[in-house]
Amino acid sequence: MELRDAVLQRRMVRRFDPEQDVPPETVLRLLELAVRAPSAGFSQGWDFVVLRGDEREAFWAATTDDGIPDSWLRGVSAAPVLIVCCSDKNSYLRRYARDDKPWKDESEEHWPVPYWDVDTGMAAMLMLLGAVDEDLGGLFFGVPVERLDAVREAFDIPADRGIVGVVAIGHPAESKPSGSTRAVRRRDFGEVTHYGRFGSATH
Repeated sequence: MELRDAVLQRRMVRRFDPEQDVPPETVLRLLELAVRAPSAGFSQGWDFVVLRGDEREAFWAATTDDGIPDSWLRGVSAAPVLIVCCSDKNSYLRRYARDDKPWKDESEEHWPVPYWDVDTGMAAMLMLLGAVDEDLGGLFFGVPVERLDAVREAFDIPADRGIVGVVAIGHPAESKPSGSTRAVRRRDFGEVTHYGRFGSATH
């Protein structure tokens, strides 16, 4: 598949087919794409925790309440693979305190935005695009803040790792694009593109 086609076809899938699995070798190919993401200073401050089978059940137990699941949870929990995307802030702070970088200390104050989270998000996007190329569906979603410690404990994730989000991978349960029932429209290209200065639509 051409990259442009993968980008245009990509959508967030919220309902997965529980009867269809994803082979381990396919997951490996997605992870091989993820580690090709750009990272500031080539810091590569990411880790990916792959969950299948009972491990998935442990994830949902750590992140949801008992009771009747809502439609979102019923659809997403059917995904056979979850990949928890973790960021490693300290690898960036150490990298940019080295002799070939501008700072002489490991202060977080040097960073205008947390690039460790940004770069991990880019890695997650490559997995989502790779899923399209594999004729699969993908969803990126976050862990509720009050459940972060429970997820760390359940899967031995170090306390110094940020949990940026989770990529669910599987076969879509339906082919209808999620945008067909979306209440909020996609913003027009002209609304979000500025030339020369903010607010200028002339190029």
